[in-house]
Formats: sequence, C-alpha cells, structure tokens
Amino acid sequence: MNHFELFNLPEQFELDLAQLSASYQKLQQLTHPDRFATASDQQRLLSVQKNAQLNDAYQALKSPLLRAEYLLELRGIDLKHETSTMQDGMFLMQQMEWREQLEDIQASADLDALEDMDDEIAGQIKLHLRQVEDQLDAATDESHQYAADEIRKLKFLYKLRSEIANLEEKLQD
Repeated sequence: MNHFELFNLPEQFELDLAQLSASYQKLQQLTHPDRFATASDQQRLLSVQKNAQLNDAYQALKSPLLRAEYLLELRGIDLKHETSTMQDGMFLMQQMEWREQLEDIQASADLDALEDMDDEIAGQIKLHLRQVEDQLDAATDESHQYAADEIRKLKFLYKLRSEIANLEEKLQD
C-alpha cells in the first residue's frame, strides 16, 4: 500500500494537510506499540514495524519536498540514489551569487540583509514548489523530468535556508 492509500488521500501533490493529520492520528492510535504491551512478542514487533512505517509515510507526505520526491518515485523516477547533476546554468550562477551574498552578510553581520535574503529564498521556494505541482499534475515523462530538476533546485534552496537560519542564530548570539 502506498502512502496516499494508507491515509486515504488522492495521489497528488496538493494535499489537505488537516485530513492527513487526522488520518495519521487515527492510524497512530491503532498501531501504537503501547496498545500491544500485553500481546505476544510477534504482535509487539509487528506493531513497532507498522508504527515506524506509518511515521515514515506521514513525514513523507507532510513535507512538500519529500511528497514530490515520493510521487516521482511512484512514477518510476527515484531521486534518492541519483548521481545526475543540475544542468541549469542560470540556476547554477544564481547559486554562486547567493553563496557570495551569504558570505558578505556573514562578514558584515548585517541581520537586515540576512532577513531580506531569507525572504527572497522563501519566495523562490514557493515559486519552485508551484512549478513542481504543475509538472506533477501534467504527469508526462517530460514533466516528470522537469519536476525532478525543480526538486534538485528546491533541495539547494532548503539547504540554503537552513544555512541562513544557522547564520542568523550565530549572529544573534
């Protein structure tokens, strides 16, 4: 059973996160190991395994990036073990500019500039997530490859955003 079926959700990028959470809570109650405290060893082990699978599925669907990767995986494109590099020269140039900008901000300790950069990256994440959704909805081989490229960009953007948060914490100390 795939993650979407597990939570009785449509196999699509756009999800009702409240419905996902409600389904997760119900299933969590059914599979939680505490319910099987007096059961046989085999039943307890099965409960732990089912609960771990449930948690993994929930985390995958809750995160837009992981959800997009999972949808592509269901469609035969596995990004987890790929070695392909990004071919978008413009985005690679933009990455270098953002890296330089982050270094400059770190050197100057300019929290306002850091906040502006974070806002810019957050906007880029939203833009690329919309692109991923559109391409996944198109559901063609070509659109899946385009979505995979967008996911590669999103991975960079999420990592950069994490670095921004770490720098902000460091500068505020």
